[in-house]
Amino acid sequence: MQLKFGTSGLRGLSEELTGEPSARYAKAFARHLIASGQAKAGDPILIARDFRDSSPEIAAVCTDALKSEGFRVFDCGTVPTPALALYGLVHKAAGLMITGSHIPADRNGIKFYRPDGEIDKNDELAISALADAIVGEAVPLAGVGEDHASSAAEQFLQRNRDLLPPDSLAGLRIGVYQHSTVARDLLVDVLSFYGAETVALGRSEDFVPVDTEAVSSETLSRLAAWASEHGLDAIVSADGDGDRPLVADEKGAPLRGDLLGLVACEFLGAQVAVTPVTSNSGLERAEGLSVIRTRVGSPYVIAAMAQAIREGVMKVAGFEANGGTLTASDFSVGNGVLKALPTRDSFLPILALLARAAESRMTLSALAASYRLPVALSDRLENFPVETSARLMAHLRGGAENLGAFLAPIGRPAAVSDIDGLRVTLADGRAIHFRPSGNAPEMRCYVEAETAAEADELLAQGLSTIRSWAKATPN
Repeated sequence: MQLKFGTSGLRGLSEELTGEPSARYAKAFARHLIASGQAKAGDPILIARDFRDSSPEIAAVCTDALKSEGFRVFDCGTVPTPALALYGLVHKAAGLMITGSHIPADRNGIKFYRPDGEIDKNDELAISALADAIVGEAVPLAGVGEDHASSAAEQFLQRNRDLLPPDSLAGLRIGVYQHSTVARDLLVDVLSFYGAETVALGRSEDFVPVDTEAVSSETLSRLAAWASEHGLDAIVSADGDGDRPLVADEKGAPLRGDLLGLVACEFLGAQVAVTPVTSNSGLERAEGLSVIRTRVGSPYVIAAMAQAIREGVMKVAGFEANGGTLTASDFSVGNGVLKALPTRDSFLPILALLARAAESRMTLSALAASYRLPVALSDRLENFPVETSARLMAHLRGGAENLGAFLAPIGRPAAVSDIDGLRVTLADGRAIHFRPSGNAPEMRCYVEAETAAEADELLAQGLSTIRSWAKATPN
């Protein structure tokens, strides 16, 4: 697995990123900031990391690389990615988050932030070109920056403490699946601040990759057992770097991330919601909310949100199918104004959903059912070679005959969308979407159907069909 930019940030095997490669990309980022006029030597630049074993060493190498380019490095410690982004916006400082997000522990990555927010695809191209041109520039490993960890965490806490009225979650008993997410302690702090009774669950000193879009069967079993054992109203968690939410209902069943995003947009009073094509097709039914679809990845969501602002829309938010919610506008909520934070945030959708449930006195399962969205599921085949994914997508795009034969065991295609991957609406109204991961050797499958049983069956059929095709068409 070679280093490359995916849907959000640079990704690769830890052994490929540790040492000289991470120094090259940090230097390239610093030089790009200076060349593009977004920063200058002597400016502060932030760095934070997740709990992966490889993250401290990568952060240390990046710290010295940035110092060698003339920047002052502020070490924000182990904080959620949205906390780093917020601190950067407030201090007009660029930043690096050392994280592989939800992918396995043997991999890692770097997310880059300009002083005005997350980098875009043009920035990625420029950084990659500069990194390729940097050869043989050794950087000694010292890696100590000015300590800003408590300040970055406190600022993010205060943002979330101003989101809801006091005691909004009083009476709720909420489990916090802590595993190894950098959000684990802050989630307890925020929920307790609003009056919820919290129960800490599953804390781990070893890194646990939690994919909020494809929750493992082991995690599903743990969530259900915890919900029953502790009499919980909800269980909340996040991925490794705390920008993707996970919320399970009173039975321990995870809710769809795009439902969380929709509830967050309603909570904010957004006029426009920007979301990728992989999010639930039922979102367009929401009253008073215009939905804009994009390719998968936060840079595309951010670009579309910015375009909506330029076109005069005053209240713009966005979210991904994983539930990470972004804001392009300032919103009046709670005790004041929630400033725009155009990067994925797990705290906003978690708090918005819990507040809605508390206010309506509904269980989370009943609240979710009240939206009457199609049942949408997703999963992925791990360790699926990128080359095989590319061959499969080329085959499916090779004509109606290829697509029809591939889907013959599943159903007859009626309509096709090629925005990102291949989304097929079947003649009976069900939908299936095939898409290679943008940052890992994985093949993802998304499905929609009217009932849970139909969605389960369609997802199993989709994954099985992919496996069969790959087995029958070796390199």
